[in-house]
Amino acid sequence: MAASMSMNKVIHCAVRRDLTRFRAALDAFRDGDRDRAAALHRAWQNFDAQLTEHHEGEHEIAWPALKAMGVAESSIATFDGEHEAMAADLAAARATMEQLARSAGRADADTAAAAMAKLETTTVTHLDHEEQETEPVLAANPDHPAYKQMSKQFARRSGPPAAGTFFAWMEDGATPDEKAALRQSVPGPVLAIIGAIFGRRYRREVAPVWASTGSF
Repeated sequence: MAASMSMNKVIHCAVRRDLTRFRAALDAFRDGDRDRAAALHRAWQNFDAQLTEHHEGEHEIAWPALKAMGVAESSIATFDGEHEAMAADLAAARATMEQLARSAGRADADTAAAAMAKLETTTVTHLDHEEQETEPVLAANPDHPAYKQMSKQFARRSGPPAAGTFFAWMEDGATPDEKAALRQSVPGPVLAIIGAIFGRRYRREVAPVWASTGSF
């Protein structure tokens, strides 16, 4: 049975969720709270790595597969342009989050919040557009050779430690539908073993950053 949403959309949901969390956390930041600044920077480093890995993996693996399944070359070119804009805003937000980690100042939190708002707009605009064009194609072609090959390539792209962090991040705050789709895309034993063992660092260092404020 085909999943209710693709693995790609489950990842997108995690991206949107973190962007919302960062916006709320930066708005609530208290001047001089160095512990919170450090915690937010840990969470940012994970988010930055996950989003960068995702869009780089799309260039390398997903775009050729989607073209083979019928997504127009013009759409892929548009996605690439959106990725470039997103990467630029990601770099800008990265600089502001690094500055906040150094200063723990309210003014720097405001600067980071503005950069995060811009990144959120750019990123969500792209994710919405990509899903609009690709989710129907993926749902209609679960047995397409290019789809199967794409899934295998993504599975081989990261080793167990990175995969464990990835799974823990996607499940943190996910809805029941998102978790169900994840389990239809990834074998249960893989999630249970790799996620349990190699997701520990995420659960220890990043998940509490969000759980402490309830900002899901």
